Order: sequence, then structure tokens, then C-alpha cells
Amino acid sequence: MGSFSLLHWLIVLAIIVLLFGTKKLPNVGKDLGAAIRGFKDGMKGEEDKAKAAKAESGRIIDVEDDKK
Repeated sequence: MGSFSLLHWLIVLAIIVLLFGTKKLPNVGKDLGAAIRGFKDGMKGEEDKAKAAKAESGRIIDVEDDKK
């Protein structure tokens, strides 16, 4: 009872097609893919900022050591 069979998934798919229509489904998929891609790019951007900040702090320490 906990898992869905193939028949259940086909019924769900039929209901989705009836609600949204076949013309809107590709647009919904495209928008969802763009949202996921944007989220991944945002996460990579945060990691890059953290790495850049760490690298900058390392460079400042190196410069101060060279001046002594």
C-alpha cells in the first residue's frame, strides 16, 4: 500500500495532462529546468566567493610577511 504501481503513475500523468494541457507541459519542464540550473549556479557562486575570500586572506598574509 505504501508504494505506487505503474497504474497509479499513469493516472497521475493523465490528470496532469488534463489540468495543464499538452502545450503547457514543455514550458513547465523548461521553466523547472531553468530554475534548477539557476539554483546550481547560485550554489557554485557561493562556493567560488568563499574560495576567493580564503585565497585573498592568504595573499594578504603573504604580502605582510614579505615586507618584514
